[in-house]
Amino acid sequence: MDDVEDLPYAYDKPSNQGLIRQKTEDFIVHERLGFVPEGQGEHIFLEIEKRGENTDYVAGQLARIANVKRRDIGFAGLKDRHAVTTQWFSVWLPGKHEPDWQHFETDSIKIRKIERHLRKLKRGVLTGNQFVITIREWQGDKTEIIKRLEIIKQQGVPNYFGEQRFGRSGQNVAKALQLFRGAKFKKNQRSIYLSAARSLVFNQILAHRVNSGNWNQAISGDLMMLNQSGSYFKAENLDEELRQRCVSGKIHATGALWGEGQSELCGQALAIEKAIIDRFSELVNGLEKMGLKQQRRALRVNADSLVWNFEDERTIKLKFFLPAGSYATAVLRECLNYKKG
Repeated sequence: MDDVEDLPYAYDKPSNQGLIRQKTEDFIVHERLGFVPEGQGEHIFLEIEKRGENTDYVAGQLARIANVKRRDIGFAGLKDRHAVTTQWFSVWLPGKHEPDWQHFETDSIKIRKIERHLRKLKRGVLTGNQFVITIREWQGDKTEIIKRLEIIKQQGVPNYFGEQRFGRSGQNVAKALQLFRGAKFKKNQRSIYLSAARSLVFNQILAHRVNSGNWNQAISGDLMMLNQSGSYFKAENLDEELRQRCVSGKIHATGALWGEGQSELCGQALAIEKAIIDRFSELVNGLEKMGLKQQRRALRVNADSLVWNFEDERTIKLKFFLPAGSYATAVLRECLNYKKG
């Protein structure tokens, strides 16, 4: 059930095919912070471009070169290793001299900007990510893929968690089950496994809504989230104004990120979530026992500023922006049947 390939499509499974990540530079990610560094303070902010390196590795290298503890390094989010990614890191250096950052740079790690700020960079403190993705060896009906891209631009896509959340062959969910049955893991590993379990339950709630054709609509008892915001409200009246706000992408129905707490849903929306929760009782009970608090996540995500270009008959370049926590692969799977190069 954690195989993302088996999840239902909003616009039917595409017949177009192509390769992604054939080259490292085929997948470019540029992080956007939710604020501007203030220019002063004990935390050094470095905007770093990395090629083929994961976020944790870079954080560890920063701790080494700055001679600080690993916990003194901050970053807003994990970025894919198999890509060219630009993201911010913070290094806490109270009353200390800065190291020579040139010694930190390698062929795969470059510093683009250096700023100062009063506070450590915390997880999740980013607006989102700008993606530039090149699809190679594309084949299919050009009219079909353009039609799909136009629909995605107007209506968004199901906000599924991507396959990287679940690990190879879904091992992260399997590890979560072991954790719930008493196995011991390191703190950072527990976090990964708990997130995978939560993500699986959410994906199944969303899959049910996609199959029912109401993933991008409000149904009775829904909790609606403002676009690119964590704020939500109960859909008390399913009137024309609410419907138009859904159509325009200004608000989205939500699904549970499971944990402790009483659900605020009611009606049809509650019945749907309860059916999924009952199916995955071991996962949801485990998440509650581990002390996670129940949260909400939008069922839909808009691919903002989506543009595309056919660089030649077999190469397509896509550019779009996604809010923090959403996956580019959720957009790609609705465009074409892709494989990794």
